[in-house]
Amino acid sequence: MSPDELVYLGILAASIPVGFLFRYLSPPVKQGAALLLGLIISIATCGIHTLHSLFTVLGTWLIIKINWQSAPALSLGWTFLYLLFFRLVTWFGLPQPTPFANAIQLLLTLKMVSLANEIQSYHLEKKKEVSTFTKSPVVGGLSHEPSLYDIISYSYCYVGVMTGPFFRYQTYADWLQQSNPLSLPGKEPCLQRLKMVPVYGALFIAVNSVFPLSYVHTDEFLDHNYFYRFFYMVAIFFVFRMRFYSAWCGAEAGCISAGLGCYPQEALSKPGGGPTVKYSPDPDTAVEYDFKTIQNIDCYNTDFCVKVRHGMRYWNMTVQWWLHHYIYPNAPFRAYALRAGWTMLISAYWHGLHAGYYLSFLTIPLCIAAESAMEASVRARLGPKGQNIFDWIHWFLKMRAYDYMCMGFVLLKASDTINYWSSIYFIIHIIAVACIGLGQVMKGGKKRERRERGEGEKEDVVREKAE
Repeated sequence: MSPDELVYLGILAASIPVGFLFRYLSPPVKQGAALLLGLIISIATCGIHTLHSLFTVLGTWLIIKINWQSAPALSLGWTFLYLLFFRLVTWFGLPQPTPFANAIQLLLTLKMVSLANEIQSYHLEKKKEVSTFTKSPVVGGLSHEPSLYDIISYSYCYVGVMTGPFFRYQTYADWLQQSNPLSLPGKEPCLQRLKMVPVYGALFIAVNSVFPLSYVHTDEFLDHNYFYRFFYMVAIFFVFRMRFYSAWCGAEAGCISAGLGCYPQEALSKPGGGPTVKYSPDPDTAVEYDFKTIQNIDCYNTDFCVKVRHGMRYWNMTVQWWLHHYIYPNAPFRAYALRAGWTMLISAYWHGLHAGYYLSFLTIPLCIAAESAMEASVRARLGPKGQNIFDWIHWFLKMRAYDYMCMGFVLLKASDTINYWSSIYFIIHIIAVACIGLGQVMKGGKKRERRERGEGEKEDVVREKAE
């Protein structure tokens, strides 16, 4: 493990016991202590580069104060433009930010855009309440506009400050105002979330030592046969998954120990978004809680869901919620595949400027179009047994597609990504295009059969009338 990974691990490990201590604090003390600890982590790991995140926060606050009506669009433009500056600071003679500063900046970008949307929604609902004299039906809306201190406290709250998961301001405010945090579940769900982390960590270290990414860059790698080169991406994506499974499960445990994102199960919470329905606990019934709001990974479904589009839902779930609510609805296209492509383009930009991100993320819409074509033209014609076989083949290809795209994500450079993909003859691109083509051909044949059947039925009707 690299020194940076050890620092991440140390922060994750320390945040879990610290979280249980925060349950004893009153709301004002909890807010101040979480801010102070978050600032200590930020300054200790980022130094002077902490100013980047501070400028982002102050800029967003200023946008909201000047024009809350347009704050969502303006904050998105401001934070994403600042991301560009942040990544190109060396062009302006400034020092390169640390990886920790990059992690904080990424999460802060999500928080600031979400905050602007929440505050706009708050003002719009207040206007409706005044004009209709009725209470707003919006679930999870703000009760008041956050002050500058509130916004800074939310931005630098130690929970997930650089490790995630993303959570809305309302989730943060609910955490501060918990009436009896010591009565909320903590130890059992925390241990439940951590029980597989040693396994994921051990598998990460073991497989990474046998299949290091650096070996792909060597000439010796290309001397191996095709099947070895193909299998290597399977191993690399396995290492990639084990690394993030460990990190995200640990980050979720840090939230659970502090009680952040704890809501009654009746609230039907969504990862990232929080409660989706109003809930009124029955005083005579024991309330069951969950931490769905801060769930960032579903390890089982990531591995075993069938479709490419479903695989995205279970990976980095809080960020997927953010993309689905703030980017996907505003895409300049109507077709699902094109909207997905737009969303993946924005996601790639959020991750960074490396060409490998774009090559990988923009392969996803192609795979979605391919699986949609095959489902409509092939699976729909099969019986239950045939559909079961189809789904197993679909699952296998989905996993290989993510193996393939992962290589761009980890190799980063366009030349390295294309060199690897060419070494396995762009197999996933070829399969995807072939599936789309086959789907179109079979779709055309299906339409022709339907048309011929219709014409035959018309001829029968005419013949019957003639008789």
